[in-house]
Amino acid sequence: MRTLAELAESVLAAPGPSPVATSVFWLHHGTRLDGGGVTYLNQYVLVRSGRAFGACAFEAGEIDPSVCAELSGRPLADLVAEGPLPLRVAALDAFLAQAAPHHGDPRAEEVVLPHGTPEERAAVRDAAIAGLLPEPEGRKVALIGVVNPLVAAIRRRGGECLPCDLSLGRTQWGDPVTSDMEEVLAVADAVVATGMTLGNGTFDRILARCRERALPLVVYAQSGSAVARAFLGRGVSALSAEPFPFSQFSAAPSALYRYRAEAPA
Repeated sequence: MRTLAELAESVLAAPGPSPVATSVFWLHHGTRLDGGGVTYLNQYVLVRSGRAFGACAFEAGEIDPSVCAELSGRPLADLVAEGPLPLRVAALDAFLAQAAPHHGDPRAEEVVLPHGTPEERAAVRDAAIAGLLPEPEGRKVALIGVVNPLVAAIRRRGGECLPCDLSLGRTQWGDPVTSDMEEVLAVADAVVATGMTLGNGTFDRILARCRERALPLVVYAQSGSAVARAFLGRGVSALSAEPFPFSQFSAAPSALYRYRAEAPA
C-alpha cells in the first residue's frame, strides 16, 4: 500500500456490511495564541461511527454545513467512496479508528497534555512532536504546515527549520515561509508534515519524495490520525496522533499518541 487511494480501496473491499456514519459535523474556529501575530482559522469535517470519530481539516468554502443533514446516517463506505477529499479522509479515519482505537494500539505511547492554557498545552504537544525527530541537531527539517510553537520546538532541539505553508507568509519571528513544498523536500534532511496534507491532496507526494530520498517523515495529525497510522513503516517513520476531541477544545488533561516505525533503542 503506497497511496491514500490504495488504502481507501482496501477499506471499501472489506467484506460485510458497512458501518454507519451516525453523525457528521462541520466545525469552524479561530485561534490566536498569546504573543503570536497570527490568527489561525480552521475548518474541520468530523464523522462519528460507533465509538470513533474521524476528522479532517479543509479549506474555507470547500465543504458546506449542509453535509451534516445530508450525510448523517449514511453508510460509512459511501462517504469513503465519494465527495470532497477531506470528507473521504474523515470517513476513512473513522473506519480505521473504530477498527483499532489509538488507546488500544500496543505500538502507541500515550502523552498526556496537562491542564493549562492553550499556550501551555501547545508547548507540551509540540515538544512531544519534535521529540519524534531522529537527532535533529544540525539537520534541515522541512515543516510542512507551520505552527509557530513547533518551529520553536525544532529549533530548541538544534534543527534548522524550513517552514512551508499554503497560507502563512512568515513565522512569528519573521522568517519567510515558502508555499512550494518541492523546494523544501529537495534539500531537507528530515520532514515534519501535518495531517492536513491528507485532506489537501499533497500527502502522497510527500510520502513518495521521502521514500525516494530515504528521509525520516514525522506526521503530526489531528486530521486523519488513524489514516496516517496506516502508513507507519511504509514511508512514515513516526506519528503524533491526536484524535478528536482535540487539545484546543479543552483546558483539561487529554492524550495524544506517539508512534515510531521501529521501537526506540
